[in-house]
Amino acid sequence: MWKGRSHIYSYRPLAAASLYPAPYSQHSSCHNIPLPSEDHVTILEYQVTSSPNRDSVSERREEGRGHLTCRYYAGIPDRPDHVEAMLLHFLQAGLRQCRPPARLTGRGFGLSLPLANYSRLRNAWRPSLRPVWKPVKKGKLLAVLLGPALLGVGVRAARCQVDLNGPPLTVSQRGRPEPEFNWAQFWKLLRPELISLFTAIILAFGAALLNIQIPLILGELVNVVSRYTREHAGNYLREVQGPALKLLCLYGAQGLLTCGYIVLLSRVGERVAGSMRKSLFFSLLRQDVAFFDAEKTGLLVNRLTSDVQEFKSSFKQVISQGLRSLTQTVGCFLSLYYISPKLTGLLLVVMPVLVGSGALIGSFLRKLSRRAQEQVARATGLADEALGNVRTVKAFAMETREMELYSAEVDKSSQHNEVLGVGIAAFQGLSNVVLNCIVLGTIFAGGSLMSSKELSAGDLMSFLVASQTVQRSMANMSVLFGQVVRGLSAGGRVFEFMSLEPTIPLSGGFKPPVLKGEIHFKDVSFSYPTRPGHEVLKKFDLRIPHGKTVALVGQSGGGKSTVAALLERFYDPTEGAVQLDGVDIRILDLSWLRGEVIGFINQEPVLFGTTILENIRFGRPDATDAEVCEAAAQANADSFIRSFPEGYNTMLGERGVTLSGGQKQRVAIARALLKDPKILILDEATSALDTESERAVQVALDRARSGRTVVVIAHRLSTISEADFIVVLSKGQVAELGTHEDLLRRGGLYADLIRRQKQESPESQ
Repeated sequence: MWKGRSHIYSYRPLAAASLYPAPYSQHSSCHNIPLPSEDHVTILEYQVTSSPNRDSVSERREEGRGHLTCRYYAGIPDRPDHVEAMLLHFLQAGLRQCRPPARLTGRGFGLSLPLANYSRLRNAWRPSLRPVWKPVKKGKLLAVLLGPALLGVGVRAARCQVDLNGPPLTVSQRGRPEPEFNWAQFWKLLRPELISLFTAIILAFGAALLNIQIPLILGELVNVVSRYTREHAGNYLREVQGPALKLLCLYGAQGLLTCGYIVLLSRVGERVAGSMRKSLFFSLLRQDVAFFDAEKTGLLVNRLTSDVQEFKSSFKQVISQGLRSLTQTVGCFLSLYYISPKLTGLLLVVMPVLVGSGALIGSFLRKLSRRAQEQVARATGLADEALGNVRTVKAFAMETREMELYSAEVDKSSQHNEVLGVGIAAFQGLSNVVLNCIVLGTIFAGGSLMSSKELSAGDLMSFLVASQTVQRSMANMSVLFGQVVRGLSAGGRVFEFMSLEPTIPLSGGFKPPVLKGEIHFKDVSFSYPTRPGHEVLKKFDLRIPHGKTVALVGQSGGGKSTVAALLERFYDPTEGAVQLDGVDIRILDLSWLRGEVIGFINQEPVLFGTTILENIRFGRPDATDAEVCEAAAQANADSFIRSFPEGYNTMLGERGVTLSGGQKQRVAIARALLKDPKILILDEATSALDTESERAVQVALDRARSGRTVVVIAHRLSTISEADFIVVLSKGQVAELGTHEDLLRRGGLYADLIRRQKQESPESQ
């Protein structure tokens, strides 16, 4: 299966161009052919190899389904959804040739389709292609050979499901199943700590063996005391000295071993948990923006914190308590049988019933505990939301309402915890009664055996202590079963995100030796992954010469910010291509593109809770202090920064809350200018500022545009009159293009936008 995501494609007979982006669709045709009535399914599994001299095909039949494996030398686009769509397009339109991007990576794909579509698919293929479709009888294998004529790389297996009779092409991400624990990933994290882990296991095993010996030595001590009180003969201190010293040595050795394995397990657990957190965080940072559109930030943070903590606690507890409890249970049962087979048989009848009952009650209490924790989480989430948006709460005078909501959630949490407390109290009380009854029963039965000389007082004491050890160990193991399940579930959730591969790789692409900064959006169509049915851009075509400033304007939702996101390659186009100096940005090194080529300044700049110096240096971590100050001066920020008592070392609050909007924007401009980008994207950089702040920021922006290709996404149209040309977007397409004066003379959409903005806010003009 394809790692991370899979897609379901549904397709109604349409023009081939709607099925797959150019250039894959531009050489094709599609035929509407009546479908026969067959309903069998043919499974096609493609596994492309890198052998350049051989195309091969194998097939197998089983229970009405045909399986075909086709091996050929092929070039596959980088994205799995493109792979699936391209394969479907081959079958649907019969492409004679395909021209994928120059930079290719290995991919594999599979396909499930109805046998009923045989006629449609057969006739879609052009006769000149080889090999050809071969007709088969109903219920047999539909053999298909895909022709070569493609560039080649090796690929892996994946799956897609296609319904050629369904509604128009849509893509939907399947619900993620319950993640499985990845033992291979866990082994990689655990391997560096194996020596410490094995040492801890040996120490824990030794502590358990000593615990088994303690009841026996304690029995010897009791026998000495009993014999002396009965006979009053011999030297009591000399006789009791041996068992007492043995017992003290056992206690001391057990304490040292326990201390040793707890320290080692703590070290192993913390290091494994630290490695998990770092690997998970690195994996999350590598994901593309579409991933974060679909996942909640709170969920991801919970994986980094709560799930890793849960797994760490379970790991340490299972290793230490599990091994110790198992060893003590087995060893003490052997000791019990050695002391008294009759009492051991009686205990074997009673103990499993008691432990099973305790496990059932414990399961009920865990459910109550889970409900209480969920309610606490709801109350915490409400408080976090209110405190995180405290300015909005105060602006609407909603303190009382938020307090009432929080109080209601806290009251519910208290009720759940009170019920849980009652359950725990009842369980503890019942446990004490049952355990004391077991002790009384053992004393009663043991007394009978003592009267018949089958058991000594020391043996009875040893039996009581050993039976208590068995009971505690079995109770621990019943709890550990639940702990194992919780730990594996938490670890599975962590490893699920650790093993994700980004659909847009961060590194490994082409870095042009010389870059001018010419941008070309070539027939770009795009839909956000979270809204696959809504096209934001439709055949958008725009060429921006290097060193020019272009402004994008239009109504909200017209696709202006989407253009910037595609240029930054936060997403890949659904159709078409974004080119930089004639090179598709999909083959460029993404870290180089974002880190050195493009500077991005958006409407709400995000600053970090560190110094101003470090916030600006975020644009280029290796920059010197002098270079940071120079960038700040270019951004018109140096003067206000130096006015602070700490200057560039002034600590900012969370998200830069201690700065005004204009100050934050100028720090963000300095951060972008520090890396001296060839392309500068200004996404409504002044729309949220007051007039004075806008003027200061505008001066900085005018200075920043010099010698760069600049894309300005504007809300206040007065700020773009000096742009080299203005693009008016409407419904995802270029509606108008020209200079400020040209567009005003035409009296079209741009002139209408200017007129309406003057009416709404005359002072902004």
